Amino acid sequence: MQVIKFDCIESTHLYLAEALRNETLRAPVMVVAERQSGGIGSRGNSWENVSSGLYFSFALPLEMLPEDLPLESLSIYMGYLIKEVLKQHKSHVWLKWPNDLYVGQKKIGGIISTKLTSCILVGIGINLKVRDSKFGSLDVEIPKDTILSDFMALLKKAKKNFTWKLIFSKYALEFGNNFGCDFHYGGRIITLRDAKLCEDGAILLNGEKIYSLR
Repeated sequence: MQVIKFDCIESTHLYLAEALRNETLRAPVMVVAERQSGGIGSRGNSWENVSSGLYFSFALPLEMLPEDLPLESLSIYMGYLIKEVLKQHKSHVWLKWPNDLYVGQKKIGGIISTKLTSCILVGIGINLKVRDSKFGSLDVEIPKDTILSDFMALLKKAKKNFTWKLIFSKYALEFGNNFGCDFHYGGRIITLRDAKLCEDGAILLNGEKIYSLR
């Protein structure tokens, strides 16, 4: 995978999306930044301004993904892979539905996913150190390059070794972590207390099926 690094960029996700559309870059490719001046999160929010963070976006051709992966749940799938990387280094991080990384009750990062014509685009941001304790940060010290290299190693094996069926079975066991949380949907804040996880990664809530892909 080609890796392009910047000291500072507005947004790795926006940069890579534009480059893919202009065909100046092709999947598989990853863009990494030491800092972002306007990183984009879910609902158009900016990721918190932190003293140290890991910000990267990557694109993969569709044929590199597991055949059973529902693209509507791409953020769950990629979020679980990065969570597994961090847990290998003794972090207590967990994945909140639909696309947030948490340590305890504080958000430390997020995943945003987009499907383009022939590839998928995923952006991940992780707070490594924060200035204000009201924000969360990773609970262990891991070099940025280690996180990236470990994650890329998983991506290479994803199609064969990390099917959606396998990832879902593991995530389903941990889904109870969500029951004390809420999320934004349709301009409302909705509790996950009574949510039921479906096999395709959606949740069933008050008779409505809701997917993580926005």
